[in-house]
Amino acid sequence: MIGIRSFWTALPTEGRWLLSTVAIQTLGRGLTLPFTLIYLHEVRGFDLGLSGTLMALIAFVGLVVTGPAGVLTDRYGARSVLLVGITCMVAGNALLAFATTPAVAALALVLVGLNFGVSWPAFNSLISAVVTGDLRQRYFGVNFALVNLGIGVGGVVGGLFVDVHRPETFTTIFLADAASALIPMALLLGPLRHVHGRAERPADDTAATTVRYLDILRLPAVRWLTALTFVATFIGYGQLEAGVPGFARQVAETSTRAIGLGFAVNTAVIVALQFFVLSRISGRRRTRVMIVMAVIWVAAWGMLGATGLMPGGALAVAGVLAFMGVFALGETFLQPSVPAMTNDLASDHTRGRYNALTAGAFQGGAIAGPVAAGFLLDHDLAVVYVATMIAGCVAIAAMALALERHVSGAVNGVPDPAPAPETAPTPVI
Repeated sequence: MIGIRSFWTALPTEGRWLLSTVAIQTLGRGLTLPFTLIYLHEVRGFDLGLSGTLMALIAFVGLVVTGPAGVLTDRYGARSVLLVGITCMVAGNALLAFATTPAVAALALVLVGLNFGVSWPAFNSLISAVVTGDLRQRYFGVNFALVNLGIGVGGVVGGLFVDVHRPETFTTIFLADAASALIPMALLLGPLRHVHGRAERPADDTAATTVRYLDILRLPAVRWLTALTFVATFIGYGQLEAGVPGFARQVAETSTRAIGLGFAVNTAVIVALQFFVLSRISGRRRTRVMIVMAVIWVAAWGMLGATGLMPGGALAVAGVLAFMGVFALGETFLQPSVPAMTNDLASDHTRGRYNALTAGAFQGGAIAGPVAAGFLLDHDLAVVYVATMIAGCVAIAAMALALERHVSGAVNGVPDPAPAPETAPTPVI
């Protein structure tokens, strides 16, 4: 508790406002996230293929608008861009609650995707405008734990509440999701109205107005960090949504209840261990933290792969649960490190674009991951599937070592060594 208290005390007032309502905001997202496909297919009667395509609109639109969102964040400020994104989120969920045709559902999901695309670079930029130094890394970690807590609790509540034979229950959860988005809007219009998250270019920086994404990507550190983020998402979050449940069902032959319990374990581990992990990685090289994460994920994927050797029994269930827990431990190492390094690499007036590159890499991995998993599992290539994931972990470790050569100690989470003091020459007698 001492660590939590000291962290909270060290936060500026604006940081406390941003963090204090995260779990409540994401509770609404948890209500709908696991049940949107079910809603489209079983409640509104769209066929499964169409429902899946409609769901893909969220990630596709988010990826398309991420680049422009980064530019707009730098030009107009994170607060303004966030307000636009939240407005889209409210409208999209409210519209989806009453969507009875594919066209209306598509429009609603496009609006939701717009919010996801603009919110990441804008929100991370706003945090970094308020919180600096080592406190920033800790903030990102605690924020990640609270997001998982809100989504996890929301998923449990939603599962107990919704009923496919009562469409009004789904209408209620989508309206609740829309209402929960009003909380950050109230913060931005009220106590945080003075935090615009925009920095003017330095007076001596004549090239700042022409900084393009290509210019940023020419920096080796940015290229390595972007590639690492893509691979980490591809073998991580891109698999949680499709590959892991598919493997658990088809190869390990576990029940849907076991899979649901696995996601509960994942959330519980993140919430329980994130602050402890933050205390352990503070002041350590972030690239080395990423390597530790890669090692942990190798162990996790090995556990999941082993379930294929003993399908259908209690050991398979235990293996799936162990995978979700160990994988979650790796997440607690990754999530504070990447956004903190991204924002420490960026200058104040280009932070939106740096965060947009990271967000784009994440969304790209989240799109490619399920596609690759579906192909491999559909062709009964379970061994190749697990081997691919382990190879990705090895690639992360290699890229982290390469990244380390191109960043300063401060960007890597440790102080740069102080220059040796000059000594006066020994007088010649």
